[in-house]
Amino acid sequence: MIFIELVLQNFGPYMGRQVIDLRPQIQGETRPIILFGGMNGGGKTTLMDAIRLALYGPRAQCSTRGNLNYSDFLTQCVTRDSDPVEKTRIELVFEHFENDAAVELRIVRYWEANPRDGKDTLGILEGDWPRTDLTNIWDEYIENLLPLGISNLFLFDGEQVKELAEQETPPPVVVDAIQSLLGLELAERLSIDLDILVRRKQKKLASAKQLASLEEIEQKLSKSTGELEEAKQELGGLQNNLEKAHERQREAWDKFISEGGKIAAQRTQLEKQKRNLEGNLEQMRESLGELAGGSLPLALIQPLLNQVQVQGETEAKSLQAKIARDVVKERSSRLVEYLDKLKLKPQQLDKIKFFLDQEDEALDREIGSEEDLWLSADEETLSLLANVLRHELPSQVKLAEEKLQSVEALEVEITFNERQLASAPSPEIYEQLDAALKAAQAAVVKAQGDYNNGQQRCDKLGKDIEGFKKELAVYSETSIERQNDEHIIESSKKVQETLKLFKERLTLRKLNKLEVEVTDCFRYLLHKVDLVHRIAIDTQSFGLSLYNPEGQPVPKHRLSAGEKQLLAIAFLWGLARVSGRHLPVAIDTPLGRLDSSHRNNLIERYFPSASHQVILLSTDTEISKNEYEHLLEQEAIANSYLLKYQPETRKTVVQKGYFW
Repeated sequence: MIFIELVLQNFGPYMGRQVIDLRPQIQGETRPIILFGGMNGGGKTTLMDAIRLALYGPRAQCSTRGNLNYSDFLTQCVTRDSDPVEKTRIELVFEHFENDAAVELRIVRYWEANPRDGKDTLGILEGDWPRTDLTNIWDEYIENLLPLGISNLFLFDGEQVKELAEQETPPPVVVDAIQSLLGLELAERLSIDLDILVRRKQKKLASAKQLASLEEIEQKLSKSTGELEEAKQELGGLQNNLEKAHERQREAWDKFISEGGKIAAQRTQLEKQKRNLEGNLEQMRESLGELAGGSLPLALIQPLLNQVQVQGETEAKSLQAKIARDVVKERSSRLVEYLDKLKLKPQQLDKIKFFLDQEDEALDREIGSEEDLWLSADEETLSLLANVLRHELPSQVKLAEEKLQSVEALEVEITFNERQLASAPSPEIYEQLDAALKAAQAAVVKAQGDYNNGQQRCDKLGKDIEGFKKELAVYSETSIERQNDEHIIESSKKVQETLKLFKERLTLRKLNKLEVEVTDCFRYLLHKVDLVHRIAIDTQSFGLSLYNPEGQPVPKHRLSAGEKQLLAIAFLWGLARVSGRHLPVAIDTPLGRLDSSHRNNLIERYFPSASHQVILLSTDTEISKNEYEHLLEQEAIANSYLLKYQPETRKTVVQKGYFW
């Protein structure tokens, strides 16, 4: 199993959607460590909780849950000040092998601030395809990959290591993992089966009076069981009737709709809507009539009006030219008289006169003939005409076009409304359709009531049967005088002894392998190779005993705090190796109180070898700059992230990189 990706959305201090790549690879090269750096309170433990929650849901052993029920815990996990419209979401993508083929699954859990029914919504996807078959059996499925009982051997934190290091015997969570790993629950199951067998034999040894009481209870139990079977068969028939009633209701409703029953029921509303549309249409037409009474009809002769405007401008220019011509001729006459007085040469005077005549002819041509001047419009009239053509008429035309479009839209709506009214059945047919629909609905109500009564009867009989069973159990435990049957008792004792012996031998055989693994791991991590030669595990308490090369006990109190932590890590590492499962390891605050020497041993020997994928969540003082560079030199880090906590907003952002 390999974790591929973790997605957090509005979970704990992680506001918004944040995607974290967990692949233990860099540029195609396998490197086991994914390193997260963050200060205390920055969200490291929240990441571990997110992985546990994604995998196990309500069964997850999260750090901040305490005694909260699942609903309150989910509400507690919602990011403060997050958008109430957005949901809180966790996605965990992992890859594992199934039937010798790699399968990539995405676990999706999301919920609101106050989740309905106190639950989250779970979805499992393979690629982009939902796996509803896995969603329904997810708890059983994940137990085959990473059982909850041994998950703490692979997902653990510094507090767990500290507790394991300081106690003489492992804490309950580790004991549960050991028992699950060693298969010791099998012996407990056999013991329970033996107790059942003994109770059955004790029943056979009861007195006649006791036996009669037992038989009476059993007769009631048998009778109720038979009645329950009959009730279940009857309930099946009632369920079939209910389904048929629903089907007839759907058919009646479809017929009601297809034959216009719904429209007939809305006839009054449709007629009112039609009257409103017709009233709006009449108002729109009156508005168009008002526009037609203004300057709008001039749009029909707009080309003629444009010609009139051009003619008026031409005549205005001609009039100005006439005035200019008279002024110029008068000035030319005075100029000629003046030139005569100057006594110029005749040739010069003739040239000047010829030039002046040419200018006069040009003015005459510009003025044109009198036949071209027929409009005689004054300046005010031309100004009014220009205003109509440039402003008034375009706005009137645009307004008329908009009203015409509205008229067309209203006519379409009225036509559609009339078609709906035309398709409505007659009142007689509508009454028939409505009566058939109501009858089908009443049949559904009756069938539903009959089914509910049948279900209640089944439930009552089920409770009665449970009561009789409890009464039998209590009677057999408290009321029946047990008579000694030497054969049964002696046999039971022998079986118990055999079972005890089996459990002891099973424990010894399994613990022997575990002792070898824990010893190898501890000696591998410890720089004092001659300190411990063998580690023994107690078969009852699972406490650890250390022995030196001479076979003498090494008291645990002689170990330094760092050596105790290395011993705890070696214990967890050995358990993980004995499990035989190829699973990722995630460690929160891994280095604790270790000195530099022990830290170096963990960095060089444990972290790169603990698993094919190792997720480390560390502060800046645990894996400091030197340790970080050492891991880089070992080419052990695939990805590193910095959990950047923002005190002012109490939010954490995941960034690429580390503290340095």
